[in-house]
Amino acid sequence: MAASQPQRLDAGGAIDRTTPVELVVDGTTVTGFAGDTVASALVANGQLRVGDSIYRGRPRGILSAGVEEPNAFVLVRGEHDESMLPATTLELVPGLDVRLLDGIGVLDQQPDPAEYDKMHVHADVAVVGAGPAGLAAARTAAATGARVVLFEQDFRLGGSLLTSPDELVEGVPAAQWVEQVRAELDAAPEARVLTRTTAFGSYDNNHLIAVEKRSEHLDGIARDGIPRQRIWHVTAAQVVLATGAFERPIVFADNDVPGVMLASAVTTYVRRYAAVPGRDAVVVTTNDSGYAAAHALLEAGASVEVVDARDEGASPAVASAAEAAGLSVRKGCAVVGIDGESAVEAAWVARIDADGAMVGDPERLVCDVVAVSGGWTPNVSLHSQRQGALHWDDELAGFVPTSPVRDQHVAGAVCGTYWTDGCRVEGAAAGLEAARAAGFDGESAREAGESDPVAVAEERVARAGRTRQLWVVEGCGGGYASHFIDLQRDNTAADVLRATGAGMRSVEHVKRYTSISTGVDQGRIGAVNTIGLLTRVLSGDDTRAIPPGQPGQDEGVGTGAVAGPARPTPGAIGNTTFRAPFTPVAFAALAGRSRGDLFDAARTTSIHPWHEAHGALFEDVGQWKRPWYYPRPGEDMDAAVARECRAAREGVAFMDATTLGKIEIRGADAGEFLGRIYTNAYKKLGVGKARYGVMCKPDGMVFDDGVVLRLAEDRYFATTTTGGAAKVLEWLEEWSQTEWPELDVVCTSVTEQWSTIAVVGPRSRDVIARMAPDLDVSRDGFGFMEFRETVLASGIPGRICRITFSGELAFEINVPTWYGLQVWEDVAEAGAAFDITPYGTETMHVLRAEKAYPIVGQDTDGTVTPQDLGMDWIVSTAKDFIGNRSYSRLSQKAADRKQLVSVLPVDRSLRLPEGAQLVEPDALGGYTGEGLPARPIPMLGHVTSSYHSQALGRSFGLALVKAGRDRIGQTLIASFEGRFAEVEVADAVLYDKEGARRDG
Repeated sequence: MAASQPQRLDAGGAIDRTTPVELVVDGTTVTGFAGDTVASALVANGQLRVGDSIYRGRPRGILSAGVEEPNAFVLVRGEHDESMLPATTLELVPGLDVRLLDGIGVLDQQPDPAEYDKMHVHADVAVVGAGPAGLAAARTAAATGARVVLFEQDFRLGGSLLTSPDELVEGVPAAQWVEQVRAELDAAPEARVLTRTTAFGSYDNNHLIAVEKRSEHLDGIARDGIPRQRIWHVTAAQVVLATGAFERPIVFADNDVPGVMLASAVTTYVRRYAAVPGRDAVVVTTNDSGYAAAHALLEAGASVEVVDARDEGASPAVASAAEAAGLSVRKGCAVVGIDGESAVEAAWVARIDADGAMVGDPERLVCDVVAVSGGWTPNVSLHSQRQGALHWDDELAGFVPTSPVRDQHVAGAVCGTYWTDGCRVEGAAAGLEAARAAGFDGESAREAGESDPVAVAEERVARAGRTRQLWVVEGCGGGYASHFIDLQRDNTAADVLRATGAGMRSVEHVKRYTSISTGVDQGRIGAVNTIGLLTRVLSGDDTRAIPPGQPGQDEGVGTGAVAGPARPTPGAIGNTTFRAPFTPVAFAALAGRSRGDLFDAARTTSIHPWHEAHGALFEDVGQWKRPWYYPRPGEDMDAAVARECRAAREGVAFMDATTLGKIEIRGADAGEFLGRIYTNAYKKLGVGKARYGVMCKPDGMVFDDGVVLRLAEDRYFATTTTGGAAKVLEWLEEWSQTEWPELDVVCTSVTEQWSTIAVVGPRSRDVIARMAPDLDVSRDGFGFMEFRETVLASGIPGRICRITFSGELAFEINVPTWYGLQVWEDVAEAGAAFDITPYGTETMHVLRAEKAYPIVGQDTDGTVTPQDLGMDWIVSTAKDFIGNRSYSRLSQKAADRKQLVSVLPVDRSLRLPEGAQLVEPDALGGYTGEGLPARPIPMLGHVTSSYHSQALGRSFGLALVKAGRDRIGQTLIASFEGRFAEVEVADAVLYDKEGARRDG
């Protein structure tokens, strides 16, 4: 043993003994080596105790060697403390200062100075896991020329091979084979290997999300220019899941005492890290794999007693190897209790019957470590996140994939293949199949993938040996209060029994009643043991009461088809639901660069520099900076807006309308799709025509509006409100993907790709004629709600539309974004002879409000239908659409629904505050506005928009008023800021009611 590390072997392991690394743990300095984790360094220094449990304060120790760890969590001190990191996966680096946690951490309130970023890539084949199956899959796929991305959460490739470096793989030692495959992947031009990268989410269309540790391993701190972590968004044509399996513990009395460890973890610490958890070991197992820990400990110089729960013991080959090594094996026995509080002092061993009850008196075996193997749980999290089918394999004693998800492949231990060559064969075959499915010729990789994976599947059970399904072992003292199932949550078998006693039958209900599987390990330690315990305590009517719908659940459950007094199998109960993230992910990593000034980044159009140079003041609309108005020297907002309105109504003005949302909808069914989304129809809209449309939510309330252009038979271009672009695109995708997937429709945001310039006013036709001299812009040659593809005088291609949001003759010029500024300047030059005037959003609002054109979100509030806005004409009665059914509800036809009207203050100079409440004149009683009224005052509605109109020569507003159209001509009282003012209710349209100005 190494002198400064009492439990470190003098040789062996995949550590760099030439590079010692100091680690500060709770103020005490310990030493490890490069290649260690914090946990392996602690083991090498003889420290298995890591803290106390979260609720009961019981001493806890290192249990595992991977991401499933429920006990060993640390807080890493630094510029920004990071909490709840598993010591079992935290790579040992210089300068690391950690504090052991008692199962719960505290977020550092100081800002995190590190950088985080994101990467979006496409792959032909993405492989998750770099054990023998994953490496073989990635190598085979890369050999075809496919673009391959390999994810591995560890800082070393190899997976299970890291604990058996001398095992022969394709005729060479495993460690050498791993290096050979790594070299091949590094040499492949289209392969990318991402170590320290955990794929934590799997979504539709093979969209994987992973987090990569980028800089912590370099010197322990983040470096300038190198992000600390990176979120990878990978969209793959094909995915190979080679995610391995997790070993399960056995539930027995006091199984949480430090020194009780998973057998595979003991093997890992001894063989990968050359760190021996104890000198006197008891290995208790229900399957053949536990013997690997016994051999590893024996070779490390420890004394070992094997306790095999199976009456027949190990399979012949494993039993022969144990006998040859001189291992002492007790068959048909189990550990029934532990002596010790802060460390294992002894294990009590007894024979057990078929139900795990003791038979005879227990025997006390002095030991300092108990290695436990209760079988294996395939890591099906990513498979199940995609709703991949599972089933309980009674011979393998685990939930395994029934079949892969479409365009995905599974290989290795995730399928229950628990021997190296079988994993390699399955992985190579999966990689070859994935590459071929992605369109690559597999001839160059045929040799690597030509082994028979079917034979591997048939050999699984024989290779694995029998696993006894031993879920809980009765203790010496009776009861189950110290039989821990979920160590992080301090949940015991007694908690499960309490849940079933309260009537819980679904594993999901038990999970929530007890909080089992809700900790960091997400059920990797305790979920299957919980399910197994339920098979012990449920029967008869309990079994028939198990609700259906769980992953891996047998058909017929919940229908009464599951029979009588027999106990249910784990398959009858099913597994818990798997959700992303697979392992915890820092919020800072998910945010990436979207923090501080970039949290809600300001968006500007390509014309923004011109606006700034010409003195525009800006307002925020959504994320966009939009010109509010353009004051000249000596002008306030009212004067500037009045001047801009006069230009638009009497001459010509122009506006940057680039910020409107723009979405292209393509596909053979695009017209049908839009007809279902909007209240009016689009299938028969002619190419070259445009139509205004309103979309509603299922409750019939207005959601957004805009203009739709038909560019081709299978191609439409839709605009949205500036602030609604993202939510509308999400809305379209939701209906396309989840409700009408049979429709041939693709939606693409093109907001950033187009600059839009609105040219408005009686002289706008003259300006457009100069901008596009080859275009017939006459009244008869270019009708309202039409558009033309043309080439501008400057040679720039453009799309010009006859659309108005002011009621005036107006055109909109659309050009690719990179031409936006040039075309804006060309419009300014073309209109100079007509004194063209730029105008901003305030003027736009005045102009549209005079015509009662609503702004969704301002003149609507989620309770407003098109009919309430006076837009019955836009609601089709000949087709169905989202929200149509709601219009048959009585509430939608009520006479007192709020309707859009205009309100005219009796004081023509008074500009009402938006939001001012409207009441009946006699509703105030004696209330003067001071304090609170004696009784509630019924409100009729509120002011939604309020401006001063240059054209009307007075102030006015739009309002939503109960039975508003029936109140036209009435006088109401506006209440605001402790004041009252009389207003007259009028028709919503106040200017050019006939629409005569629209066509010039």
